[in-house]
Amino acid sequence: MRRVVVTGIGTINSTGHNVKDSFEAVVNGVCGIDTITLFDASDFSVQIAGEVKDFDPTTVMDKKEVKKADRFIQLGIKAALEAMVDSGYVTEESKKVDASIADRFGIISGSGIGGLSTIEKNSVVCETKGSRKISPFFIPSSLANMLSGFISIEHNLKGPSLSHVTACAASTHALNDAVKTIMLNGADRILVVGAESAICGAGVGGFAAMKALSTRNDDPKKSSRPFDMDRDGFVMGEGAGALVVEDLEIALARGAKIYCEIIGFGESGDANHITSPVTDGPLRAMKAAFEMAKNITGEYPKIDYINTHGTSTPVGDKNETAAIKEAFGGKENCPPVSSTKGQIGHCLGAAGAIEAIMTIKALEEGIIPPTINVENQDPDCDLDIVPNVARKVELTTVMSNNFGFGGTNGSVIFRKYIK
Repeated sequence: MRRVVVTGIGTINSTGHNVKDSFEAVVNGVCGIDTITLFDASDFSVQIAGEVKDFDPTTVMDKKEVKKADRFIQLGIKAALEAMVDSGYVTEESKKVDASIADRFGIISGSGIGGLSTIEKNSVVCETKGSRKISPFFIPSSLANMLSGFISIEHNLKGPSLSHVTACAASTHALNDAVKTIMLNGADRILVVGAESAICGAGVGGFAAMKALSTRNDDPKKSSRPFDMDRDGFVMGEGAGALVVEDLEIALARGAKIYCEIIGFGESGDANHITSPVTDGPLRAMKAAFEMAKNITGEYPKIDYINTHGTSTPVGDKNETAAIKEAFGGKENCPPVSSTKGQIGHCLGAAGAIEAIMTIKALEEGIIPPTINVENQDPDCDLDIVPNVARKVELTTVMSNNFGFGGTNGSVIFRKYIK
C-alpha cells in the first residue's frame, strides 16, 4: 500500500492569515474571538465570534472573480495558495501546476454549510425585491462544492474533484478521503481544503436558537472555554485550512519537505441523535484509526498528543473525554490532550483542516498548544488538558478528532516521517 505524507500546509483564521502567525498565536494563548462586525448583531442573543479580520480577497483573486465567490470560497483560496506554495508545486506568481502532473493531482474539500451568507442575502432580495433581482452568481457562489471548483481552476488540478459536507467533521473526512484515494492509486497528489464562513444572521441566529452558542458577550476572550466547568456553548469561528498530501515516493523523488506521514484514520456514525453525541461513535472512529495504523506500521500507535474536537459545549466535552478514556483503556493511559477552539473558535466544516494543521505543527515544533480559559476544570473532563500554558515535549505520533451534527465522526493519526 502506498504511504501518504503531508508536504504543504496553509491556513487563515481569527488568529492569523498564515500558518506561522496562527500557530504562534495559538501556542501563546492568543484568542481571536471578539464582538461580531460582519453584520449587526446588536439585537442577537449572541454577539461574539472568531472572525477573520483585515482580509482582502483581491490579494489572492482577481477583483472580478471576488463577487462570484462567497466568503468561504475566498478564504479557501487564500489557504490553498499558501499550502500549494509551501509544497513547492506552484509559486504566488505562477499558480498552476505543471500539465504533466495535473491529471493525477486532485482536490477534495470540506464545508459544513457552504455559502450561507450568500443564501441569506439572496433570499432577502427575492422576498423584498422579487426573483429578477437575484444575483446570477448566487448559485455558483454558494454551493459547497464550488470550493473545490474555484480552487481546481486556480491551480489546474484535473484529478478527482470532490466535496464533503459532513458538518464539523467535513474537512477531516476530506483529508481521510484524500489519503484513501492516494493509497488506492486513484491519484498521486491531492490538495485538501476546508473552509467556512457562516457568521451571518441566519448562521448565528440558527445556532443560538438551538442554545448551542456561548452568550458570554461581555467577555469574548473568555467565551470559548473547553473542558471548563463554566463553559456555556461553542463560539462560531470562520476560516480555512489546506493541506497537500501525496505519495511518499513522489515526495522523496522531488526532494519535498515532509511534515509527517498519515498512518491511520477512522470514521463512524452514531446512529443515535442528530445533535446530541454518544460515546460509542467517537470511540469507534478512534479505534478504527488505531487499527489502520497497526495494519500500516505493524503495531498499535503510541499516541503522544490529541487535538480534541473540544467544542466547549457541556455535553460534547464530557462525551469526548469519556470516549478517549475508553479508547485508551483508562485515564491513566491517556496522552495529553488540548482544544485550540478557545483561541480560534469553532470553524465548523473548516475545523478539521485547521486543527490538523495545528496538530502537525505541534508535532514539528515539539510543543503542545494549551487549552485556554481553564479556571475550573470540569471533574468529568479529567484528562491532562494542558491548561492555559503550552508545553514543550517530544512528540512522535499525534491524533486529531472532529465530530459533527448528524452523528458523524472522524479521527486521523500523524507520525513523524520514518524512512
